Amino acid sequence: MTTTAPRLGTALARLLILAAALLGTLLAGAAPASAHAALTGSDPKDGAVVATAPKEVNLTFSEQVAMSPDSIRVLDPAGRRADTGEIRDLCSGSIVRYGVGLRAGLPDGTYTVAWQTVSADSHPISGAFTFSIGAPSTTSVALPDRTAGGGLVGALYGIARYVSYAGFAVLVGGGAFVLACWPRGASVRPVQQTVVRGWLALTGATLAMLLLRSPYTGSGELSDAFDLAGLKAVLETKTGAALTSRLLLLGAAALFVAVLFGAYARRTDPKEKKDLSFGLGLGGTVVAAGIAGTWALAEHASTGLQPGIAMPVDILHLLAVAAWLGGLTVLLVSLYKAPSVERSAVERFSKVAFGAVAVLAATGIYQSWRQVGSWSALTGTRYGQLLLVKIGLMCVLIGIAWISRRWTQRLADTKPTGETGEGEEAGEAGEGDEAEEREEAEQAEQAAESAEAADPERAAQLARQRAAVATARRKRERDADPERAGLRRSVLTEAAVAVVLLAVTTVLTSTEPGRTEEEAARGTAASGPAAVPDRPVDIRLPFDTGGVDGKGVVRLSLDPGRTGANALHLFVERPNGKPLDVPEIKVAFTLEAKNVGPLPVAPDRIQTGHWSASGVQIPMPGEWRIQVTVRTSDIDQTTIEKNVKIG
Repeated sequence: MTTTAPRLGTALARLLILAAALLGTLLAGAAPASAHAALTGSDPKDGAVVATAPKEVNLTFSEQVAMSPDSIRVLDPAGRRADTGEIRDLCSGSIVRYGVGLRAGLPDGTYTVAWQTVSADSHPISGAFTFSIGAPSTTSVALPDRTAGGGLVGALYGIARYVSYAGFAVLVGGGAFVLACWPRGASVRPVQQTVVRGWLALTGATLAMLLLRSPYTGSGELSDAFDLAGLKAVLETKTGAALTSRLLLLGAAALFVAVLFGAYARRTDPKEKKDLSFGLGLGGTVVAAGIAGTWALAEHASTGLQPGIAMPVDILHLLAVAAWLGGLTVLLVSLYKAPSVERSAVERFSKVAFGAVAVLAATGIYQSWRQVGSWSALTGTRYGQLLLVKIGLMCVLIGIAWISRRWTQRLADTKPTGETGEGEEAGEAGEGDEAEEREEAEQAEQAAESAEAADPERAAQLARQRAAVATARRKRERDADPERAGLRRSVLTEAAVAVVLLAVTTVLTSTEPGRTEEEAARGTAASGPAAVPDRPVDIRLPFDTGGVDGKGVVRLSLDPGRTGANALHLFVERPNGKPLDVPEIKVAFTLEAKNVGPLPVAPDRIQTGHWSASGVQIPMPGEWRIQVTVRTSDIDQTTIEKNVKIG
């Protein structure tokens, strides 16, 4: 009694329904993907009520972000812009902080701060909050109800990301399967079609991501996908460069595929084929690693802890995923579509898959530690929960792979027909069946030839019948092998679980890592300098040089007002508060207790009455004397000073 394989359509339908149910359960109610960076603090804080109008609004992030001129917008109660539009880089050491100046003379009321930027790992982030001057008031500004990267554009971009991962796995894993496990597969049509479709999927998805990148990180409008100005801006970013590099490498991959299924498939000389196989293997590995590197250079691996180690590990992880899941896909297609697959090919793939799983385990442990960092983040953050789901699916996949490996061993252990009496009988019966089928085929061909002369329609009908008989015979031959049927079932189940696993991985790569989420939560709750730096040093220094327009006030701002690099702003005003243009202004810092200084600073003129200097270094904490020299004419100048404690 033999075991027959289930119908492909029925089995696929059941498994796809199961995969859809698992994926729906996983993603149900999921918010739009978070990103690597997070807002950890602001000045003023969300909901704060300040007595007087601040000079600027500052935002602090957990990691580096890319700012554009419109990244921070402050809107007054009537919805008008209340900021100057000048983004200031206030980063110092590990503190990532940006600010935007506010216009002078802002009236009391509630103001809305809307911000949107792109984190260093390519994912857009956005948010909004309010603060009030004097007292809260009604406002006509509606807080945005959609986060960056959401909506239709976000969904399409997410689909393109998934397709790109799947295409990469099939392209790289399929090519590796042919070269390392089944060289004869290079001439099998279904295998060729599968690998080429992987290349087409990856190329199409990359082009789609390149076009969608601008609206994905910006307006969110699908119509902006074909905005040439937006595309030009995308090409100048790290992500744009990675996607462009991927397209160039896919050109080299197309050449690899053409040689693999062309010259390599036609080679008959063993030595020539071996030499070509070595060249394809070496070149294919370089191209595959390069394509994998385009993800590592632009996403999570390129930011955070140990990027120099994380990026090579990420490349290895992606290559191992491709070797396993891509090879599994081609094996599944071969088992169902190819006339036959050598047992030795299945055995070799079993060994390749085992090595890929070992690499996945090692690289996955490192990536998990790097992105999660603690047990609480593993269970208490969305990233950690998704990671647990991925680990569970990996365990299921490994279990099914173990079953497939057992079927492979049974294939290898099966004795050739004719070694036993039962085998001889089966062989004799098989030979009799084959003889009958050949006789029937010859008779059908003779009938077709005679019918063709008499009736062309009848000849066409007979030709279709012959094709159907041949297809049925091939299927019967495949299904007559219980070991091969069992292997097909286990590989099909393995592929269905892999579909869900790949979807979880895609979501995971666009989710804020648990380590970052916990740090952001601690930063929001804490008031210490690690999350929200000390307030800037703001002092007023009246002056009188004695000449024409010699009286006024210097407003000095030193931000963040602590040791390390600081941004210095000087505003020179007349007694009535209007800006005063002066020929020259200089600043010096002295720490008398340590005999440090004076440290001179020569600020640059920004506009009338506004002078600025960036990167002003305060080497140590203490009580510093700040001296400001103001020159109002060729001969009129004065020096004013004030002691300020800088921590």
